[in-house]
Amino acid sequence: MRPSRNGDLINLHTIKNVLLVYALTAATLMPVSAQGQNPIATAHTEVGFLTGYGITHRDFGATRTQVQTWDAIVRAGFFLSDEIGKGEWYQGRHQFVAELPYHLAVDHDGRSMTGFYMLGHWRFTSHDKIAPYVFAGGGPMYVDLGLPSMGSRLCFSYQAGTGVQYFINSTTAVDFQYRYHHISNGDIADRNEPLNSSKILFGMAYYY
Repeated sequence: MRPSRNGDLINLHTIKNVLLVYALTAATLMPVSAQGQNPIATAHTEVGFLTGYGITHRDFGATRTQVQTWDAIVRAGFFLSDEIGKGEWYQGRHQFVAELPYHLAVDHDGRSMTGFYMLGHWRFTSHDKIAPYVFAGGGPMYVDLGLPSMGSRLCFSYQAGTGVQYFINSTTAVDFQYRYHHISNGDIADRNEPLNSSKILFGMAYYY
């Protein structure tokens, strides 16, 4: 018996769907570059942004005040070395990152903090699509939280953390990050309550 035209159309539609799913799966699993090389291995510059949530840890050190923040950070990174340690677990590159942060204190009448961060990164490059990293650094901050216990609006920050980037194409990555964040005035004023906090951030990164 000859199959009906309706059956032919259904079978053709099913085959097209299977081929589409296969193509999408293959595109997701294939290396980002033809050589299976992480884009960070040859990039010169990174630009990106991060946003997320931060909260102080009361009774951690001398921190007594809870401050919750919405964070927005614009960033630019410059690589300082070629790829180091090829074939080793630590394979990667040194990077200098400059950041312009804005921290809005959502539980302190919308007061805010801003400043300038200089961070050193180590970017792991052994995988073609996933790039973990670690970092540390700091910089000056202008703090307008209205907290007499902090002693000064001129403060300083140091921070360290880790994160991972997932490349969705050869120049663009989704960025997820955790950082420990410290702010204090460095004893330039009599009162000096520090703000020790954790920040969970996510964003995008673009490589050139």
